[in-house]
Amino acid sequence: MEERLKSQLAFALEIDKVKNIFRQTHLSSHGRNENDAEHSWHMAVMAYLLREYANEEVDIAKVMLMCLLHDIVEIDAGDTYAYDEEGLKTQKAREDAAKERIFSILPEEQKVEFTALFDEFEAYETAESKFVHAIDNLQPLLLNDSNNGGDWLEHQVTAGQVYKRQGKTKLGSEKLFEITDEIIRKNIEKGNLRE
Repeated sequence: MEERLKSQLAFALEIDKVKNIFRQTHLSSHGRNENDAEHSWHMAVMAYLLREYANEEVDIAKVMLMCLLHDIVEIDAGDTYAYDEEGLKTQKAREDAAKERIFSILPEEQKVEFTALFDEFEAYETAESKFVHAIDNLQPLLLNDSNNGGDWLEHQVTAGQVYKRQGKTKLGSEKLFEITDEIIRKNIEKGNLRE
């Protein structure tokens, strides 16, 4: 087998491991914890579906690929819960090391392409990355809302913490932030989020 194809297939097999990285968020209707692959797939479909609500016109193919790639680093770095202050302190270093190892499996130009997409997502500067972050915030919010705030209750998350995390949603989509705000307020009223 030629070296290029061998590397590409090795990468394809490596990223299968993302199916074993479980998140704090549960599937809708009180299902089990979702894994990173499910989260990324769900985000990619949501991004395509909701693209009309992006603040700016976006390259939807790039957005969808960014959705699919953004959590691959968690194969090595693990999932850092959004409200885990200690874990967040070391997240970037862990993810940078993972990015280098995992994307280095690829042929050089694809390593450069995927690394650039990951770095663009992390930099939060382009219309595409801002929209992906809006979807990345909305997706678990929808699931948690469907589960009557179970994950927030379990981790004793406050409304202030959720608003802080969701605050950047409006940079990618003002409309989706309006929906986010409605969901948060509803969960405060129901007692699922402490003020």
